[in-house]
Amino acid sequence: MVAEARIAQRSGCAVAVGGGMPLGARKMAERLAADGATALISFGLAGGLDPKLEAGDAVVPCHVLHKGNSYDCDPDLSRVLRQVGQAVDFLFAGDGVVGTVSDKARLWTETGASAIDLESGAVAEVAKAHGLPFAVLRAVCDSATRDLPSAAIEALDESGRIAPMKMAAILARHPQQIFGLIGLGRDAARGRKALIRGAESLRGFVARDENPA
Repeated sequence: MVAEARIAQRSGCAVAVGGGMPLGARKMAERLAADGATALISFGLAGGLDPKLEAGDAVVPCHVLHKGNSYDCDPDLSRVLRQVGQAVDFLFAGDGVVGTVSDKARLWTETGASAIDLESGAVAEVAKAHGLPFAVLRAVCDSATRDLPSAAIEALDESGRIAPMKMAAILARHPQQIFGLIGLGRDAARGRKALIRGAESLRGFVARDENPA
């Protein structure tokens, strides 16, 4: 999304916005690969599936589960990202939002994945197709113990920005969602703090590679 892309730019790496959905992530990953990217990193917020994860916790998975396949994350890139995020075995790359506590619990039981996002699977596929190293840094903004307000997704446009008119229309129909949105906004801010630290770690890694001792 747009806010996370601004944070990622601190890394000094080329950044593309996938809009939070698989199709957009695939398109942008292909563009980066065509432009000469030497590695791909899926960077942004995620939903928690492991009940132990709290909002603001960052995860760096060893593997991404997507459409029945498991994609291995690059150990060197992941090691850098683990300066700010904890290692987990699996992240689940979904095709749609999983917003209820019961659905999150089911996925946690079925897959063992600690978190879910909608972009990492597409980026992993593109990385494999182009023979590029791949890693993930995702910060939890929506824990496994909370239902996600539907307005948080329905009001987004294709670029990952909040569409004010959509949001106003949804809240007019469901004003009770404003409390959930306030809580989600607070937790998203905690997640973005972790992403800032991740971007700064990547900047150091990029600078080291550009100026080897």
